[in-house]
Amino acid sequence: MVKQALYLDDLKVGDTFISEKYPLNADKIKRFAHEFDPQVFHCDENLAKTTFFKGLAASGWHTAAVTMKLLTDSLPFAHGIIGTGGEIKWPQPTRPNDVIYVKSTIKEINPSKSKPNQAILLVESETLNQRNEVCQNLTAKLLSFRKSDG
Repeated sequence: MVKQALYLDDLKVGDTFISEKYPLNADKIKRFAHEFDPQVFHCDENLAKTTFFKGLAASGWHTAAVTMKLLTDSLPFAHGIIGTGGEIKWPQPTRPNDVIYVKSTIKEINPSKSKPNQAILLVESETLNQRNEVCQNLTAKLLSFRKSDG
């Protein structure tokens, strides 16, 4: 289902967007980790038990990549999701068999002084598991554009 593209004119502080759900499993976690973050607590279920995480945990970058996928589907911003900076936190690990989703809320809209057709949105995106526990918190500055007059 294609959602209507949202322009700056359509958005207000407090607007909230909820993504679809995404199931993770041990195989997905290990495949991503072997290629992009090959640490024992992401790659080996038995050895992971002896680490800080006390079991297999998804790489934070895996959680971030899934979050981005879910954001592209749930934030239908005209011209796409264009980041200009942000802060990311992982308050707890994403685990095998977690089903995660993203809740995004517009916290601020800061119109550009030099480019009146655009603004920077401050958007907080929480990646939550099936127990509504926050696995990732992303506060991002995203570019948004007004509808063109042409």
